[in-house]
Amino acid sequence: MKTNEGLADRAIRVTVGLAILSLLAVGPVPGWGLFGFIGAVPLVTGFTGFCPTYTLSGIDTRPGTIRRKAEGR
Repeated sequence: MKTNEGLADRAIRVTVGLAILSLLAVGPVPGWGLFGFIGAVPLVTGFTGFCPTYTLSGIDTRPGTIRRKAEGR
């Protein structure tokens, strides 16, 4: 797994992941608490710096990288 997320992208993902996970503790509507598990996805991708969707679409948000798909590879 090659890192394909920049620092700002990772920070946003961790923040959003923690915010969504907080729904497990204080769900706004009863029964929505399980929705909080979806927060694990941005949290894990933020911590690892790797996003499979970015790889499929050829996106790289690290500074100084070219943001285009590999041509013919």
